[in-house]
Amino acid sequence: MTKNEIQRSSLLLEIGTEDIPARFLPSAIRQLKENTETIFKDNHIRFSEVKTLGSPRRLTVIANGMPPMQEDRVKEIFGPSKKAAFDADGRHTKAATGFANSQGISVEKLIVKNKDKGEYVVAVIEEKGIHVRELLPDILKKIVLSVHLPKSMRWGGNDMRFIRPIRWLLSLFDNETISFEIEGIKSSNMTRGHRFLSPAAFQIKEIPAYAKLLANNHVIVDFQERRRIITEKAEKLSSSINGKIVKDEELIETVSNLVEYPTPVLGSFSEEYLKLPKELLITVMREHQKYFAIEDIKGVLTNYFIIISNTAEENSETVKIGAERVIRARFEDAKFYFEEDCRKKLEDRINDLKNVVYQEKLGTLYEKALRVKNLASYLASKINASLTQKVERAALLSKTDLLTGVVREFPELQGIIGKYYASNDKEDTAVAAALMEQYLPAYQGGRLPETETGAILSLADKLDNITSFFSVGLTPTGSEDPFALRRQTLAVIAILLNNGYALSLNDIVTASLKNLKDTNRSGEIAETALRFFEQRLEPLFLSEGYSPDIIQSILSLSAEKPLKEIQKRLQAVKEFKGTENYNDFLAAIKRVKNITPATALPSLDVKLLSKEPEKKLYEKFTAIKTEIGSLMDRHKYSEALRTLSELTVPINYFFDNVLVMDKQEEIKLNRLALLKDIWTLASSIADFSKLQ
Repeated sequence: MTKNEIQRSSLLLEIGTEDIPARFLPSAIRQLKENTETIFKDNHIRFSEVKTLGSPRRLTVIANGMPPMQEDRVKEIFGPSKKAAFDADGRHTKAATGFANSQGISVEKLIVKNKDKGEYVVAVIEEKGIHVRELLPDILKKIVLSVHLPKSMRWGGNDMRFIRPIRWLLSLFDNETISFEIEGIKSSNMTRGHRFLSPAAFQIKEIPAYAKLLANNHVIVDFQERRRIITEKAEKLSSSINGKIVKDEELIETVSNLVEYPTPVLGSFSEEYLKLPKELLITVMREHQKYFAIEDIKGVLTNYFIIISNTAEENSETVKIGAERVIRARFEDAKFYFEEDCRKKLEDRINDLKNVVYQEKLGTLYEKALRVKNLASYLASKINASLTQKVERAALLSKTDLLTGVVREFPELQGIIGKYYASNDKEDTAVAAALMEQYLPAYQGGRLPETETGAILSLADKLDNITSFFSVGLTPTGSEDPFALRRQTLAVIAILLNNGYALSLNDIVTASLKNLKDTNRSGEIAETALRFFEQRLEPLFLSEGYSPDIIQSILSLSAEKPLKEIQKRLQAVKEFKGTENYNDFLAAIKRVKNITPATALPSLDVKLLSKEPEKKLYEKFTAIKTEIGSLMDRHKYSEALRTLSELTVPINYFFDNVLVMDKQEEIKLNRLALLKDIWTLASSIADFSKLQ
């Protein structure tokens, strides 16, 4: 081995535990990796990679490319100032000698360095690295204790807390066991297999064999491998009955973290239950049992499902029988709730909303429904007046399904189940669809309402949520947003942009606030809400590829102009920035802005324009003003910008040949008035002072 070839080692740490809840496992694995890397760096130990693995009963770290020795390092410790460390003759003082002694070096080895605009003596300490093997017991203990997750617990009278009780510790550095102890649990080279299929402890003698030996003992320690097995085998099973799994990435992740040895099993239930709403059946299977629903190639739900068992394939028949018995009982409960709910029409539940508090300061669900009805009616009058009756009906019914048995049992079905009940009650199809679509989009980038009635109801519901919570001071702070107002704000923006409604944020926020009891602070609340919308718009437009300066040049108009129009202006300015004469025009129009006062000026008096350059500028301005107004009315912003840029030459001609600040006050103010009129025209398109 040459001098440059250093033997690189590997480390294996496994923390064996009681079953870790599936929702905490990804976070634990991620935290373990981050903490291990940080602790290695803090201890000056190099590594080429740190991999973390995990299953319900274990968290594992494998670090590769570790050297035998800790890194050498140099520390600089600042001491007294130079003035205090040396006397007038340049000899070391007692302060310097005392400092050197405290650092274990001779006073002659002190050097002088600048710090904070002063000079100080510095002790340079060279620390030689020691064997990594000697450091590992303390380091491994730190790694274990560094994992902190919600709902951690103590056990057996111990003081330490962990996500679940620790049952064993496995630690190897290459093939050597690293001994350390936590709360009476001593590390070893022993691990355990599957709780039931391979419960006996066994040795790990070599780190590369770790994953394979666990697999031989019915433990797939890698999450990605468990996910692959589940996905491939479940797809194969569903294909055997000409079906496909109902796509559910969240459920795949959950079950991948629930089992150590995934074995998909195909089960079925009576076709009688297919009479129930598809979403209800899927929710029962998903939420209660973590089963995968199966649909046919046309997307119709079948009477088959897949269970991911934590046992061997030879036990599949037993698993199947048990799962089918359980799901039958669950479906019977769901059927009971659904049939009971259908006995009472949604309209007969409207009055019952008076008995349910929506929010302590905002009244009952009935009052909420009335506010949404009034706002939806206003929105319909602006969007499509023929839908007014339908949106008012949908708004009144919008919260009635919250009182049903199915929604009490499965809150995630709100709106969805309301659509089925409305259809059962023979309500208008658009009204029924709107009950479901009021909650769309459910997340950023999610599916939007497909019907206009649904879009209007969704806007009204979300706008009322935003303004009503703002009105009682329940606004998001930092990372806290318990009422999901940020998400709902983005949803309003998405619907307005997608449908191109000619509604300004100021108009709809003001209309929403009129439905609230306390109107004394309406102006203040509206301003806060509009600023909240603006804060959501900026990152949205950034994600669409617009530069920050373009966004800032248009954003101030976002409250007063429809968002679709804002988007068109952004695109027009973006295109304008790419034209040949953009920079010349921007320089010219900024000259106008820089000299124009913010205070009021007398109206322009044409008779006072005496010099040719100011006359030429005025003539060009008046010639394009009407044309630009016409183009703006027709939303032809690119053409308006091109026309506006025709002022570049006359503006520069004016500034190069006319003294704006004339000695005669009347002439000076008149020239400023001309420039202010030009800036006002330009500002009607964009704020060019923000552009680069």
